[in-house]
Amino acid sequence: MRLGIRVKPGASRTRVGGLHGDRLVVAVTARAVDGAATAATLRALADALAVRPRFVTLVSGATSRDKVVEVADEVVDDVLRERLEALRRE
Repeated sequence: MRLGIRVKPGASRTRVGGLHGDRLVVAVTARAVDGAATAATLRALADALAVRPRFVTLVSGATSRDKVVEVADEVVDDVLRERLEALRRE
């Protein structure tokens, strides 16, 4: 499953939830330097979806705030889809 996300680096706390347009918002404390914010984003998203970090990979947008990530099909189920919908409504 592919997801469009909007990253907010340098936030006061890490948080996943809400929408920016049609993209899920992921705020991380890491700064956008040497890929630190991207790595923190993937970890935060994996935590929020309750999957192992290895199942969440970056597809595009390494240097952009707008990114596309992929959650491995082997972990996508109805529970994960419900978590994702709940995060979008926050």
